[in-house]
Amino acid sequence: MNEIQKDGSIYVPYEDRTGMESDVFFTRDLSSEGLAKAYESVSGNITGKTGVKLHTGEQHGPNIIPHDWVKYLMEKEPELSEASIVETNTYYDGDRYTTGQHRETLKVNGWTFCPVDIMDEDGTELLPIQGGKWMKEMSVGSHMLDYDSLVILTHFKGHTMGGFGGSNKNIGIGCADGRIGKKWIHTREGQDQWSIAEEELMERITESTKATVDYFKNHILYVNVMRNMSVSCDCEGTAAMPVVTPNVGILASRDILALDQACVDLVYAMKEEDHHDLVERIETRHGHRQLSYMKEMGMGNNKYRLHDLDHDGVLISRKDAVAHVVPFEG
Repeated sequence: MNEIQKDGSIYVPYEDRTGMESDVFFTRDLSSEGLAKAYESVSGNITGKTGVKLHTGEQHGPNIIPHDWVKYLMEKEPELSEASIVETNTYYDGDRYTTGQHRETLKVNGWTFCPVDIMDEDGTELLPIQGGKWMKEMSVGSHMLDYDSLVILTHFKGHTMGGFGGSNKNIGIGCADGRIGKKWIHTREGQDQWSIAEEELMERITESTKATVDYFKNHILYVNVMRNMSVSCDCEGTAAMPVVTPNVGILASRDILALDQACVDLVYAMKEEDHHDLVERIETRHGHRQLSYMKEMGMGNNKYRLHDLDHDGVLISRKDAVAHVVPFEG
């Protein structure tokens, strides 16, 4: 098999991948302490003015990362004591479409313990996309360029259009501004608002991500929380499909591809009855193209060493990592 798989409906097994391995760190501890443990495993290069990029959710969204976990993390880590949560407005008309609506939603969802910077509130800036096939630059919230470091804190889950939402989606969609950047990703000029899908959409999301990743260079890290994994994105709020996938844990890496790939691999390592719905969502939306295109764009490795933070960082297999999960019962 050609290891660079352009058909995003097909999962590439680990043994068919080539190249170097990156380090990914894993804990089963789904708590504020577990979040801090995962963050600390990769946090060495977070310096200066720091933004914490996470999906703060539509009003009363049931599956977002608990705000008390994030509060604990930001209070515990000295380099995050003066950090801001950073977000952008949405392309769709919902609870976060305008800055005013967005700020009200932040209050409803409990994101009131630190500054929240809506990065496109005062306009946009353009960042270059090196090697982009569809776009040569991305329009991001202008405030993003005020930051020295970026912590990508992601609720890993399914996604209606992307198949899955990991760190790549959190950046690619979440840092693009709500009127220009997100439009470039989702919509062809003169066509319906959501006219781009499947492989092209995955590639556009990834190109957008690359602009931000290249901007921050070594001062960016990634944490994915595998909890309450509906097939729906947190942008669907209370309308999200029920959670049927077991909780797994929290993973962190300085390699965005290795981290998102490891999370997908953990889903595939589950029993069929546990992962059926999420696997179907990933494959029918051609979500694997996010991963293979990240590799083509030189954004990281799709092979990795999985370190068990609960047992002194010893290496662990994907099967062992999900051996403890039980079906989600609501």
